[in-house]
Amino acid sequence: MMSKSALLSPAPFGRMLTAMVTPFDENGSVDYGLAADLANYLVDQGSDGIVVCGTTGESPTLTWQEQQKMLVTVKNSIASRAKVLAGTGSNSTSEAMEATKEAANSGADGALVVVPYYNKPPQEGLEVHFRAIADAAPELPLMLYNIPGRTGCSISPSIVSKLMDCSNVVSFKAASGTTEEVTQLRHYCGPNLAIYSGDDALLLPMLSVGAVGVVSVASHLVGPNLKKIIESFLEGKYADSLYLHETLQPLFKSLFATTNPIPVKAALQLIGWSVGPPRSPLVSLNSEMKEELLKILSSLRLI
Repeated sequence: MMSKSALLSPAPFGRMLTAMVTPFDENGSVDYGLAADLANYLVDQGSDGIVVCGTTGESPTLTWQEQQKMLVTVKNSIASRAKVLAGTGSNSTSEAMEATKEAANSGADGALVVVPYYNKPPQEGLEVHFRAIADAAPELPLMLYNIPGRTGCSISPSIVSKLMDCSNVVSFKAASGTTEEVTQLRHYCGPNLAIYSGDDALLLPMLSVGAVGVVSVASHLVGPNLKKIIESFLEGKYADSLYLHETLQPLFKSLFATTNPIPVKAALQLIGWSVGPPRSPLVSLNSEMKEELLKILSSLRLI
């Protein structure tokens, strides 16, 4: 029988990663100076890693040049204080390969590679896609990213298990909205795959079935509390974890009341970070949702 310790997965990028927003100035250009300041603030608040130019970072409306500069800016700013992962996914395999190679050459600590969106490849196509990306930058650790609500496609745990023969496929961001995904991934892949919750609201349930941490949006606002949920769980202080899990649920719900990152950008503005509105076709948070968010932030004494 396998020992309990053998069931524990490593956490190659730490326990709490923030999927960082991309700040824009009043002209709609990327504010790289503010991005550097925000990244350092997030590390100060407990983030073990920063993900730049992922979904929350509005990668669909950033040019590759902007994404590359964001990565270099954040990496240079926080240096060795935390890991920096670059969002390098695309629905074009060749584009994703090139972006991942570029991230490796620019000093990224890892790459977040999303399931291809829109073209809905079959499972065999997903294996070919991710294997090509892994082979393009074999020294760069990869986090596969499953978010079927946005991509219209989901990679199966059995295909992920086949990709485990790529030495740099080390982690997985699970954002399908179910804990069952974690259980199935562990069944097929064992403890060598580090699974991160892609949903703040499911962090505690996912930890209970084998996830190692979270790629968070809410950590822009409540990083220390999220870190405490993880640490308390790992220390066996389950009541403490549950208390924070329940206390933060209204915030989690509010941050996803409409398309991410619309609410979190509004929240950051409310607490004093002038990160600007999202780029079109996303829009600013409406007044009704902003009022509700303000109440929640006030109740948590964040403003």
